[in-house]
Amino acid sequence: MKHYINLRIMIIASAALLMTAVLCTYACYRVFREEVIDNLKICTRLLSDKENIQDEKVLLDVASDLYDDNIRLTLIDKRGDVIFDNVARIEGLDNHLNREEIEKAIEKGEGYSVRRSATINRTNYYYAVRLPDGSILRTARESHSIINIFWQAVPLILLVILIVLIVCYFSSRFLTRHLLAPVETIAANMNHPEIIRTYPELEPIIAHIRKQHDDILEHANLRQEFTANVSHELKTPLTSISGYAELIESGLTGEEDTQKFAGEIHKSADRLLSLINDILRISEVDTLAGSDFETESVDLYEIAGTCVDMLELTARDHDITISLDGEKTMVTANRSMMEELIFNLCDNAIRYNSPGGYVHVTARDHMLKVSDNGIGIPPEYQARVFERFFRVDKSRSKRTGGTGLGLSIVKHIVTLHGADLILNSVPVEGTTIVVQFAPCP
Repeated sequence: MKHYINLRIMIIASAALLMTAVLCTYACYRVFREEVIDNLKICTRLLSDKENIQDEKVLLDVASDLYDDNIRLTLIDKRGDVIFDNVARIEGLDNHLNREEIEKAIEKGEGYSVRRSATINRTNYYYAVRLPDGSILRTARESHSIINIFWQAVPLILLVILIVLIVCYFSSRFLTRHLLAPVETIAANMNHPEIIRTYPELEPIIAHIRKQHDDILEHANLRQEFTANVSHELKTPLTSISGYAELIESGLTGEEDTQKFAGEIHKSADRLLSLINDILRISEVDTLAGSDFETESVDLYEIAGTCVDMLELTARDHDITISLDGEKTMVTANRSMMEELIFNLCDNAIRYNSPGGYVHVTARDHMLKVSDNGIGIPPEYQARVFERFFRVDKSRSKRTGGTGLGLSIVKHIVTLHGADLILNSVPVEGTTIVVQFAPCP
């Protein structure tokens, strides 16, 4: 990462320096060009005002002075023929009427032009003034082109680039080290976030990393605790099955004992099967928590009615009356999860009830409510009843066959659907659990 950042900074710095050098060279060339043209303009105007400038002797005197300053002086008659030139032989010169600066001078009284010679890679600057008799006085100067100016500046440009790159290299190393130091620190001290110091701009990212790390640790601890609880819960019925089976296998039991032990094995096997089913179900719900799951518009009242019918026989066996009240109410949810939710709430209310008690289910206004007049939950345990394998009355769970996972599954399903879960319970008087869903869009 550091190497990548350093390399990118060096590339950006090089590109910026090169572009700056090109733009500066162009800007300097523009200033130089304007200066040359202004100098030629002043020189030409001063010469045109000079007395007897058309006289050959005067021209020769002036030309000798201008030659030392690398300025070419040319006098052209109104027909375009060259009368005098202090650099070239006039016999070999062609007509100048078609020259840009001459055309402008004839039309406007003065004019200039800039022509680049591709063969010698130099630029010629011309300035012409029309004299009173119609002849044209022109001065010219040869100079380097912009390409020549740039190439002359290349060594200095390269030196500056080299110096800046060296500075950028060490600066980028320092900056990347400073920028990434908090990330490296948090990576090395995930278990001690309190010692990490960072700058304000990175604090939201660091806070997010800390939260993710805490979530991972919490999830790992929950899984570890879940595994330990599963092992313990499975061990009990398996030990019971193994013990009774061993007694039967020994042949030392009578017919009555054998029948009794077989019944205990059957009960332990049922409990084992319930545990396995609930463990598989809660694992499935955990998996869905990290992915999308299929939802549809479902009627809570209809699903509650089906669950109440299914549990009618179980409730009768426990001497419990189960009933349903409400009206059609549509929510967006996963149908099988809603069946699991209502079934577990009702089954839990039946198991932890007293003979002659009731379980009343209500579904209306996008809300599901399950009330009972059972044993209730003490206030100190109400925050924990949705934990996996937590039981308020462990002996009662064993008698009724509860696995301690029903309410945990309920909590997971409610969380997946973004619903609100409310628990109200008074010991001996009973418990009411309300699940409030959002309306269908």
